[in-house]
Amino acid sequence: MRPPPWIERRVTHIRQPSTRAARGLDAMNFTLADVRDGLGPYLGIWLITVHGWDAGGVGAVLAAAGIAGLLAKAPAGLLVDALPDKRAMLMGATIAITVACLLILVSPDWGVVATSQVFAGIAAAIVAPAIASLTLGLVGPAGFARRMGRNEAFNHAGNAATAAAAGLASLVVGPVAVFVILGLMAFAALLATVSIPAAEVDQRLARGLAPGQSAQGGWRELMGQRGLLVLAVSVAVFHCANAPMLPLVGQVMAIADPSRGTALMSACIVAAQVVMVGTSWLAGARADAWGRKALFLAGFAVLPLRGFLYTVSDDPFWLVGVQLLDGIGAGLFGVLLPLMVADLTRGSGHFGAVLGLLAVAQGLGASLGNALAGQVAARGSYDAAFLTLAGIAAAGAVFFAIAMRETRPRVPVTAATMRAG
Repeated sequence: MRPPPWIERRVTHIRQPSTRAARGLDAMNFTLADVRDGLGPYLGIWLITVHGWDAGGVGAVLAAAGIAGLLAKAPAGLLVDALPDKRAMLMGATIAITVACLLILVSPDWGVVATSQVFAGIAAAIVAPAIASLTLGLVGPAGFARRMGRNEAFNHAGNAATAAAAGLASLVVGPVAVFVILGLMAFAALLATVSIPAAEVDQRLARGLAPGQSAQGGWRELMGQRGLLVLAVSVAVFHCANAPMLPLVGQVMAIADPSRGTALMSACIVAAQVVMVGTSWLAGARADAWGRKALFLAGFAVLPLRGFLYTVSDDPFWLVGVQLLDGIGAGLFGVLLPLMVADLTRGSGHFGAVLGLLAVAQGLGASLGNALAGQVAARGSYDAAFLTLAGIAAAGAVFFAIAMRETRPRVPVTAATMRAG
């Protein structure tokens, strides 16, 4: 009797998921795109245009949510390695994020908004490592690069579609449209996640182990490796510079035209996400041939240019055009980070834990960046904030180019090479 199509080929660790699993993973990435970041940049627009907040207050809320999220990221990664049902974790996180964000409709009070975003940040910490681990368990390490590229392409397509829907709906019903769309996408994400057969996810492969292999050492030892330390610093600097840029652009456009602030923000998101779809697909397809470092550095190098160009003009069409560059940086980063972590933790059994720890660096960088940019914008100007972020990004790109080594395996990933670590 022929084995099911998802049974792995033991030597190369290439696994072919069933059509149901592949389509479920596509749909899950598409629908979770609008859920994993909660209200995202729309939060600032909602608070500024509807409730009269200033940039400093918005930055403080975003920083509080980021700090809560980063404190949860390391435990989330450990849970992803420890718990077998990644689907249940994703479903629980989806429900928690949605409920927390809907609480903002109850009251615009700083305490309510901050508390809701703190809980949303904690729940969101589970999403990225759980998706990456579930994917690795479905396709194995040899197919991981291409599948992560496909994951990110569907994720960005979902972001573009929901942002376009939010922009159009906001013109009719106002900024509240983003809350309605978030709820609908969360429900669709639950259905997509449960459609992936749990039996097809190999729990050892999901942790970065070969069949029959036991975990090697501890995650603390792994994080002492030079490659992971350099990657952690690079990730933190990347997000310190990148995370505040889109919210700041949204605030600039909302102040200039409050009636169209949400629609213009949606245009920015759609423009970047469309570019990210192609960029992610390319990164997944070529990361094994071209290597990880060059592609990651290309994404890093775009940030200083983007920060500078935002200061050239406040015209909405110019700002939306500059936002296209975000599609290169974020599109490459979303694919390459889990690939580099998988390379550096191969055979350890701590893929999820280390990915969670790198997410701590990411969250710390984003939180510090949001707080810094908000204060610079409030005390100085938005142009000053953009130039500050551009300088941080330039320094980070130089550091990564000098200090980071290539992580791509020199030989194909096989059972023997995985066991050898």
